[in-house]
Amino acid sequence: MPVLAILLGILLIIVVAKDSFETIVLPRRVSYKFRLTYFFYRVTWKFWGTIGRRMHASNRREQYLGFYGPLSLILLLIVWAVIFIVAFALIHWGLRSPLNAPEKVPTFGSYLYMSGTTFFTLGLGDIAPLTGLSRMLMVIEAGIGFGSLALVIGYVPVIYQAFSRRELHISLLDARAGSPPSAVELILRHRNQPEELARFLNEWEHWCAELLESHLSYPVLAYYRSLHENQSWLGALTSILDACALLLVGIEGLPVKPAKFTFAIARHAAVDLAQSFGVSPNLHAKRLSSLEFRQLQQVLARDGLMFKDPATAEERLAHIRGKYELFVASLAQHMLLSLPAWLAPENPIDDWQTSAWDHFLDTSPRTLDETMLA
Repeated sequence: MPVLAILLGILLIIVVAKDSFETIVLPRRVSYKFRLTYFFYRVTWKFWGTIGRRMHASNRREQYLGFYGPLSLILLLIVWAVIFIVAFALIHWGLRSPLNAPEKVPTFGSYLYMSGTTFFTLGLGDIAPLTGLSRMLMVIEAGIGFGSLALVIGYVPVIYQAFSRRELHISLLDARAGSPPSAVELILRHRNQPEELARFLNEWEHWCAELLESHLSYPVLAYYRSLHENQSWLGALTSILDACALLLVGIEGLPVKPAKFTFAIARHAAVDLAQSFGVSPNLHAKRLSSLEFRQLQQVLARDGLMFKDPATAEERLAHIRGKYELFVASLAQHMLLSLPAWLAPENPIDDWQTSAWDHFLDTSPRTLDETMLA
């Protein structure tokens, strides 16, 4: 038993140290799935998401799901700390390290208490080891505890900086593509500004690249919900992919080349993130029926936008959609996020046009639009 305890303690220290290094320090995706962090998020999100699925789609459910990202990060750090403490206690117990404890024969509880005070560098000293080997272990554990604290202090700001950069562009999408965003609305609002549309797609090319890099390096970011209603990182990514798909089919007067580059990195992000979270492509995903496509054509034609080859437009769009829709649909199902529709509702109201005081202030969407047009 003592030998097994020592070996188990050493194994736990190696596993947690490696896992925390790969999660916090290593700036790349770790492909194998036999990791503590991967297992932690699979189990906790399955439990959390099961409860969320039983709740009606509402602000209450979004608020509940929004707690998971920050809370899971805190719980993960606690799990690492607890395993480190138990692992060093097992080693001390296996070595039968003599202590200046009240008990003549130290119990596992005494070793656990000493390990906890050492890891968190409390320096109480009421229970301390008496041999050179146990003192060396105590110093190593204190170093690991201090280093873990330093890593956490540096890790948490990085997470929130990446989250803030992600949300900045999502908030800007509100006035340009509606709430929730839609590809057709995005194109209609830029129909007379092809240069502005090209610049906008270039900015979102960079956003998609940063999303891919940050969410592969720090997967917990994917579970951080957006700050505003009708917004999400997956909804923004999907609406950009939809808009690029329409432009790649070919719309007279609108740029195609910027859409190729943005579509490439956006599709790359969708595929790699689906693979990273271990979700299989949803082969039954279909977000645009033939009837809806004809409605889409009519909406575009009403504003003077025509496909270059109307006869093959639906077939070409279906082919392009097949390259990404099955991945974003599987991510939406896993993350409990809604995908945006291709067409916005009639007379859409954006989030920026509303407030909680509209019933007694003259800031209705109609008056706001009139002010902007004046």
